[in-house]
Amino acid sequence: MGALGPVSIILLLFFCASVVQSRTIVKHLPGFNGPLPFYLETGYVMVDEINGGELFYYFIESEGKPSEDPLLIWLTGGQRCSVVSGLFFEIGPLKIVKAPYNGSIPELAYHPYAWTKNASIIFLDSPLGAGFSYSSNPKGYEVGDTIASLQIHKFLKKWFVDHPNYISHAFYVGGDSYAGKIVPFTAQLVAEGIEAGQQPLLNLKGYLVGNPSTGEKIDGNARIPYAYGVGIISKQLFELTQKSCVGEDYSNPINVGCAEVLDAVEQLMSEVGMQHILEPNCILSSPNPKDIIQKRRFLKDDYILQLSQPEEPPFYCRSYIHYQSYFWANDNATQTALGIKKWRS
Repeated sequence: MGALGPVSIILLLFFCASVVQSRTIVKHLPGFNGPLPFYLETGYVMVDEINGGELFYYFIESEGKPSEDPLLIWLTGGQRCSVVSGLFFEIGPLKIVKAPYNGSIPELAYHPYAWTKNASIIFLDSPLGAGFSYSSNPKGYEVGDTIASLQIHKFLKKWFVDHPNYISHAFYVGGDSYAGKIVPFTAQLVAEGIEAGQQPLLNLKGYLVGNPSTGEKIDGNARIPYAYGVGIISKQLFELTQKSCVGEDYSNPINVGCAEVLDAVEQLMSEVGMQHILEPNCILSSPNPKDIIQKRRFLKDDYILQLSQPEEPPFYCRSYIHYQSYFWANDNATQTALGIKKWRS
C-alpha cells in the first residue's frame, strides 16, 4: 500500500478524536476537607444528536488495582433520580455528614467501605433529565425504558472509545430499584453488540440488580404477603385478602369486596415507613417521579428542568441526608467543580 493521502489522514484524526463532549478531572469537592483520595472524572456524552441530549457521568477509578480491577456502570432507580443517590447513599466513596442544614454547603466524608475499593465505577445520570443529564430540546426528555437503555448502550460505546485502556477489563452493568428494568436490557444490548462484533468489543461478565423493580403487577401484588410476613397486617386480614381477592390484581382491584379489604391493608401499611419498617414513617425528601414524568409529557419550549426545594423532614429521619444532598448538588461551587454545563437558567 502507498502512503496515506491527505484525505486518509484527516479521517484518521477524526476517528481518533475524543467522543466525550466535555471532561473534567475533579481533585477537590465543596464540602470535602482536602484533596479527594481517589481519581474522579466527570463528563458529558452525546446520546441524542437530534435533540442535543447529553448524559452526565461520574467516573471513579478503583482504589485497589485499577489496571486489573473490574469496571461497573451503576444506574440508580426512581425514574429520573440523580445518581448522586448511588454515589453518596449506596456504593460510592463519599458520604454526606448528617447535620442540621444551616445554609452552608453540606459536609462530605470519605467512606472506607465503598465498592470503589475493588472496582472502577461509572455513575451515570440516566435517562435524560436525571441529575445533570439534559436535552437542549425538551422533546429529548420524552424517553421510555427502551430508548433510555439504547442511549445507555450508546453512551457506553462512546465512553469506551474515549477510555480504551478499560476495554479489556471485566465489565458489569448494575443498578437498583427502578433500574431493575433497565439493567437487564442494557446488558442484553451489550451482549448482542459483542456477538455482532461491534467495536469496541467489551468484556461483559454479567449484570447485577439490588432491590429491583420488576413490574408494577408483580411488585404491587407482592406487598400483601410481605406485609403479612413482617407483621404489619394480621393473619385474619391476610386470609381475608386471599378470600376476597381471588384472581385479582391487588394494584387494580375490580371486586368491591376486594377493594374494601385492600383499603384496610393500605391504612395499616401507611403507618410504617416502607423504606425501612423499623424506622419512623418519614416524608420523602424527593418529589414523586410520576409527577415529574407527567409534567414532562406537556413540555413547553421554555420549560426549565428545575425542581422546587424539597420539604424538610425531621432531623431524626433517614431521609434528612437526602434533603441535604439537594443543597450540595444545587450549589454553584459544586456545579463549577463538577464541570456542569449551564443549561439551566
